[in-house]
Amino acid sequence: MDSSIAPKTAGSATGLPGDQASLPKPAVLSSLARGAEVLARALRTMPFSPGVYRMLDRHGDALYVGKAKSLRRRVSSYVKTARLPVRLQRMVAQTVSVEVITTNSEVEALLLESNLIKKLKPRYNISLRDDKSFPYILITGDTPWPQVVKYRGAQSRKGEYFGPFASAGAVNQTINALHRAFPLRSCTDSMFESRTRPCLQYQIKRCSAPCVGRISAEAYGEMVGEARAFLSGRSQEIQARLTERMVAASETLAFETAAAYRDRIRAMTLIQSRQGINMAGLGDADVIAVHVEANQACVQAFFFRNNQNFGNRVFFPAHTEEASPADVLQAFVGQFYQTHTPPALILVSERPPEAALIEEALSQSAGARVRLVQPERGDKLKLIEDATRNAREALGRRLAESATQRALLEGLGSALGLAATPARIEIYDNSHVQGTNAVGAMVVAGPEGFIKAAYRTFNIRLSKPDAAEGKITPGDDYGMMREVFTRRFGRLLKEDPERARGAWPDLVLIDGGAGQLAEARAVLQSLGIEHVALAAIAKGPDRNAGLERIFLEGHAPLSLDPKDPVLYFLQRLRDEAHRFAIGTHRARRSKAAKGSTLDEITGIGPTRKRALLHHFGSARAVSQAGIDDLKRVPGISGATATLIHEHFHAARHR
Repeated sequence: MDSSIAPKTAGSATGLPGDQASLPKPAVLSSLARGAEVLARALRTMPFSPGVYRMLDRHGDALYVGKAKSLRRRVSSYVKTARLPVRLQRMVAQTVSVEVITTNSEVEALLLESNLIKKLKPRYNISLRDDKSFPYILITGDTPWPQVVKYRGAQSRKGEYFGPFASAGAVNQTINALHRAFPLRSCTDSMFESRTRPCLQYQIKRCSAPCVGRISAEAYGEMVGEARAFLSGRSQEIQARLTERMVAASETLAFETAAAYRDRIRAMTLIQSRQGINMAGLGDADVIAVHVEANQACVQAFFFRNNQNFGNRVFFPAHTEEASPADVLQAFVGQFYQTHTPPALILVSERPPEAALIEEALSQSAGARVRLVQPERGDKLKLIEDATRNAREALGRRLAESATQRALLEGLGSALGLAATPARIEIYDNSHVQGTNAVGAMVVAGPEGFIKAAYRTFNIRLSKPDAAEGKITPGDDYGMMREVFTRRFGRLLKEDPERARGAWPDLVLIDGGAGQLAEARAVLQSLGIEHVALAAIAKGPDRNAGLERIFLEGHAPLSLDPKDPVLYFLQRLRDEAHRFAIGTHRARRSKAAKGSTLDEITGIGPTRKRALLHHFGSARAVSQAGIDDLKRVPGISGATATLIHEHFHAARHR
């Protein structure tokens, strides 16, 4: 948020002109003056209206995004560089241009600022690094026989959504228990329409088999209503209703029916027990607490819906140096609710500096009133205290892990004889089965552990075994490595030739031996890249862990003590690359195996393919259909029906 980097006053420790530790080095002073001059020139035509400003570096990338009630007054504060903390002095020194967007109000500016920060991730803004979508439970509304399914992504499908849940595991557990309590179908529409007898889910009492008429539409609809009521927080009412039915069935000696009701009640109780602490009267609320320590921050968010605890998620925002807990919380709230619908109540551990403005912006985006409340007493205060304690403990664990990681990086740099401790390590591996579905994988590690957002995969472009020289043939591991390195570092040269953006590795680690190391160096030399350290780690005899050999350029193979923590660290890096490569290869192989014969027909896209499968139930049934039957499918014209029929008819006579 804009307030998170507000210039400090002359009385602040880092802002005093006489504080020598805070001043930039003499070599930077000229850049700082140039940056201030850029801002001064921009101020001449800058309006006093509300809006959003972006400071850009020489590559055109956003350094900082901020909002202002008055653009000219806000940006003018950066021109007085002596009053800025060191971090912002660096930002001004890198600024070569300023862009502004005017808005009708400060609320609109706040919404636009949060959106741009999430999209551009400027290096001087507090930003979320792990803001994946949350899973929901969906009761579908686009079919006569609704499903209960896990759903993630834009809520575009018709139906009722319940959540968010903090993790996919929590949703899966809840759905499994829901199918015991409310045996609704979970199969796809095509499977549902093609069934002629009940599936296994019916046999284990997790589905009522509406596909073959084992339950009436009225009874199924009643069960859907009960599931909806249960997820809406009326669990006690539904349990009481089922208990009455169980007792009534027992009194009429219908013990099998009574046992079925008993099992459903047990399943509902299981769901409630897994939801942990619930709080009556809370309704829909998010509990957000922040803890700041050692220039790092941790945010804990707990989600309550219909008085039920749907779990929690931990976040570690980036670029939180010199930011107060309130500033971090304000930035988090603004960005988090760009992609998540805010509840009516948000409990916070710190009152954001612009709480009233945030409330107005969130209410506008949600279409209903949203309140930010910092509790001072009672059960709500206890919730905040629990969340704050969790944030403090999570940050403590992360700081301890970071210290260990830094020590391992220093040890690795020393063991390999590097000039400096590596801050970014890229590890490469290939995976294939006899040359098929070959993929290359790159994982990245740094001072804070594995950087999964930077992982990359490369689909290897293989040729036939009798291809001309220079092509990659199936099973050619050296050729695969050449392609991966050529694509990776060729792109780096185009995107960042001056190595100014921190995307270049300090160390490249290869799963292999001297041959792979030589191939990698040959590729880098052909691209004119000289200053990237390379190392290869080969498995020991009989692939025994602890006996690995490390190959370096110009040195004899290095063997570390089997109990050396640096060796364990290298093994972990290599194993992560191997895991990622194997997982990517399996996904590609699975996708190829699941490919439908309909994919081979020119002119049949996803929509027509879906219509054909829904109508006939399977690709095999499509292949056996006549032209007249094909024309009855919505979206299939006479010409398309003929094309499909001829494709399968010709295939049988090849």
